[in-house]
Amino acid sequence: MIAEAVVQYIGFQAMALVREYTFQVREAGAQREFKLSIENAAFTSQRAKFQDGPGICSLRLRTELASAMGGAAPEHYLITGAELDKFREAHSPKSSRGGYTPKRDDDF
Repeated sequence: MIAEAVVQYIGFQAMALVREYTFQVREAGAQREFKLSIENAAFTSQRAKFQDGPGICSLRLRTELASAMGGAAPEHYLITGAELDKFREAHSPKSSRGGYTPKRDDDF
């Protein structure tokens, strides 16, 4: 299903408790709208970055669409803390071991 679907991010709406992200999915001539929410507390506690919100939601939506049978996917999802942690771990820079060590003066 997901290979044929066109997923388009429309925008977000800041609400009292959540940030709600809207996506349109076009498939086989039909169009559906999906809303995915991330609690505001996730952003204030730095579990998520504002700029990552659409990517986090897009990943979840594509996963749900791929696993949905016959287009029966619900139209609203709440992103969990575990999903935020998994996204952050997968997209954070890896620390390099050793790093830079200056050259000693007697090492020619």
